[in-house]
Amino acid sequence: MSKKNETAKGIENVEQTLTKTEHFLEQNYKPLLYVLAGAVVLVGIVWLLRMYTSKKNDEALSQMFMAEQYFGQDSLNLALNGDGNNLGFIDIAKDYKATKSGKLANFYAGACLMHLGQYEEAISYLNKYKLDDEVIAPQAKGLIGDAKVELGDNAAGIKYYTEAAEMAENAFLTPIFLMKAAMLYEMESKWAEALKLYERIQEKYPESNEGRSIDKYIARVKLHID
Repeated sequence: MSKKNETAKGIENVEQTLTKTEHFLEQNYKPLLYVLAGAVVLVGIVWLLRMYTSKKNDEALSQMFMAEQYFGQDSLNLALNGDGNNLGFIDIAKDYKATKSGKLANFYAGACLMHLGQYEEAISYLNKYKLDDEVIAPQAKGLIGDAKVELGDNAAGIKYYTEAAEMAENAFLTPIFLMKAAMLYEMESKWAEALKLYERIQEKYPESNEGRSIDKYIARVKLHID
């Protein structure tokens, strides 16, 4: 086949392909248009959601600032309920629940209620704190343990303190929660369980505040075992 014929054949193939493409577009014009329109709408919705979330986050951060100031000053009622111009943790948790600040407000609300002696309400808010971190989450769990103990449920207190200790795994928080759990075991005359936790503090966290005085607790428990 001559070069001229090959060129003509190639042009003919291209024309056939274009014709098929045109035919496909004609047959599927509306469905394709709907798909394209749907994609554009979806992108627009995602963008709007991001803009809305960003705005809500900024608003929540602004509201949290004053509430945290009151919390730091031990003005717990103002921190909880607001001052008339700024929201308190309860309303921040409700109005901005999809934001990180809104979720953090649940922890603060629970801590305030705990200090005010409203233990059941404190537990309710602390259970709503769902952020996965190594500082606040263990403290939330530990505060639930405190509330359970105040309500007279030592077994639940031990459970929450132990869980908090496992969540924290650091030289500051872990020995605090282990110590609380061990002391409750002592109150329940569960000497072996208490000894196990005291010895864990001695072995793993000897430089902590709890670790520096742990020998006397171990000696005391051993009197009931030996």
